[in-house]
Amino acid sequence: MTSRRLLKAAEAIREVVAASILTELRDPRVQDVTVVGVKVSPDMREAQVAVSIMGDESQQQLSLRGLQNAAGFLQSRIASRIEARYTPRLQFVIDKGIQHSLLVGEILEKIKRESDDPEQGELADQNMTEGESNGSDEVRPNTADQHGLPGGKGPTETPESQTEPTDPWAR
Repeated sequence: MTSRRLLKAAEAIREVVAASILTELRDPRVQDVTVVGVKVSPDMREAQVAVSIMGDESQQQLSLRGLQNAAGFLQSRIASRIEARYTPRLQFVIDKGIQHSLLVGEILEKIKRESDDPEQGELADQNMTEGESNGSDEVRPNTADQHGLPGGKGPTETPESQTEPTDPWAR
């Protein structure tokens, strides 16, 4: 369980590291870096700093290396601004959350374009009629059948005598 004290320390470290990277760090390798969050060990001797770095994989690795080299400088900034018994050793990790959200956004946009494009619907109809004219014996269930909606013989319309209860307590 994370205590309030650790959460406060993590937030203070995040603020100091983010401000120091933005204003005081002069390493040309460290560019387009955002400090996302900090996790502090229970004994406050180590802190894992999650950063988001814009750019390709090589740019991310270069910036991460620059941050690791600047860890001592950033620790001295933390020690001068935060009153604590120990100054935590910083470890930087890349947070992929923002990249994943951008990827999900692109996928959703692609799906939306495909659903809005009427040509795609016509192509699907043509493929369906070609499959039927080829003498395909494949049985295609109706969407009403799949979802148990009225109009199909889904699970909502089966007689009680034909179904066996799956739950022994449901009688």
